[in-house]
Order: sequence, then structure tokens, then C-alpha cells
Amino acid sequence: MSHPIKPRRVTFDWKQTPLHWIPDEPTATHVINVLHLLLPAGERWFVKVFKEALPLVTDEQLLKDVKGFMGQEATHSVQHAYVLEHLAEQQLDTSAYTRHVEWMFDVLLGEKPPWGAPIPRREWLRFRLSLIAAIEHFTAVLGDWILDAGALDGAGTDEVMLDLLRWHGAEEVEHRSVAFDMYQHTGGSGAVRYLRRVEGMALAWPTLFYLWTAGARYLLRHDPQLAGGRYRFRDHRAAARRGLVPSWASLHSAMPRYLRRSYHPSQEGSLRRAVEYLALSPAARAAAGPAGRAAAS
Repeated sequence: MSHPIKPRRVTFDWKQTPLHWIPDEPTATHVINVLHLLLPAGERWFVKVFKEALPLVTDEQLLKDVKGFMGQEATHSVQHAYVLEHLAEQQLDTSAYTRHVEWMFDVLLGEKPPWGAPIPRREWLRFRLSLIAAIEHFTAVLGDWILDAGALDGAGTDEVMLDLLRWHGAEEVEHRSVAFDMYQHTGGSGAVRYLRRVEGMALAWPTLFYLWTAGARYLLRHDPQLAGGRYRFRDHRAAARRGLVPSWASLHSAMPRYLRRSYHPSQEGSLRRAVEYLALSPAARAAAGPAGRAAAS
């Protein structure tokens, strides 16, 4: 039975959220804050690429899922962009970093291959769809992690930020199969389709790792409340041991699962746990209105 994928038009009030929203944990705070740097441009790009690929979808259920995915991703992009505005209000300007991220998605991975590369239009589209499928593998892993990260509650994490992260994480688990199914449906067949899937992961994960560490370095270096702030792997490992951030080891180990020929994203995370959180999320409940809240009760 297919699970319906629909956007939830959530809103969040950031007025009371401090810069270090995990108290006394600037490294953990900013490691997770990197998501706000990457997701506004990245998820807008997802929507653009999927819109370009919609005419290739011939399966009615997949088409419904893809449109639901696009609505969810567009909402994610907007809500994370609001967090960047909140950081700027707290004297942490991220525009110097996000300009590079926007260039990467809009120019380097735009509708046309960069620098006039002689790649057929259909193949360029399939390659970008393989990248999205690979990235969505990691967003599902991260979504499942944040739903289970009880240490963040114990650390006194700001409730609004935690709801944003868990609402987003739950929707990533909810739609975890869509990008993969879209690629499988439109990416051709046989060994070529599988090898392109491997190629997408071979580029996606090293790039994500680089952007994430570079983003953490940027945020800690420009944090107005820190003197000489620096990102150090040992500080990240320490925060991961306390359950405040995902460990690099756990994310690295997620890559081989994706490379199995038999892999399907439905094997990642718990849809039941995601749906349960979405029924409890303050932002999702408010977006649902009285009728939605009654149905979820």
C-alpha cells in the first residue's frame, strides 16, 4: 500500500532561538547548522530537476509521489532559508558561503552541462537524477538519526529548532524512496543504469563531506560569540559520542548499502516512527489545522 506524500505548510517562530541552540555546544550546533547552508539551494535544485524530468514519468502512482516530493522539498527549502535570516539577525552572515553553494547547483549542475560539455540532454538529466537519488539516501539516514537522537532532548536543545529538524527528518524518511524510484524509472535499464547510480554516489558523498566540513569551519570561524572558533574532527567525534551529531563513521558506512544492486530506500529508517512524529510535531499539527489534528489524534 502506497503512503501518500503531501507537503505540510509549516511555520516556525525563531524569535527566542539562541545562536547556540544546543546549550554550550557550539560545534554540535554548527555541524547541524550546515544543513541550513546547503538545503535552501539544494532542495530548490531538486525541484527544478524533477520538474524537467516530469514528462518522462509514465507511472501514475510515481507521478503523484514525485509531485508530493516536490511540494515537500520546496517547503523545506523555504523554512531553512528563514533560519539563515535568523542567523544573520544574530550577526552570523552566511552569504559568502551560500553564494558558492548556489553557484554549484544553479550553474555547475544547471539545466545545461557546464562549459559546453558535449553531453546529450537526456544523459545529463539522468546523471543529475542519479545525484539526487544518492543525496536522498543520506537525507533519509540523517532523518532517521534525528528522530532517534534523544540526547538532543537531554541537552536542552531549543524546542523550535528540534521540531524543524525532526519535521524535516520525518518527511525525508516519509519520501525516502521517491528520488530512487524516479531515477530507476527514467534512468534507462541494465548495467548502464546501475553504473550511473554508482557514479552519482561516487560524486555525491565526497562532495557532501567536503561541503559539510567546509560549512562547519565557516560557521565556527564567523561565530560572533566565539573567539578564534575552529572546526576540529576531535570535537565532532566527541559530540557524536554524546549523541548530539551523527558521526562521520555512520555516514561513511551508509554508502556501501546504497551500492548493493538489491538496494531500495524502503530498507532505510522507520516509516512508522516518521509518521508518528509528524502526528506529534507542533509545527505539523498547526499546519494541519483542527481537522488534521483530530485525524492524527
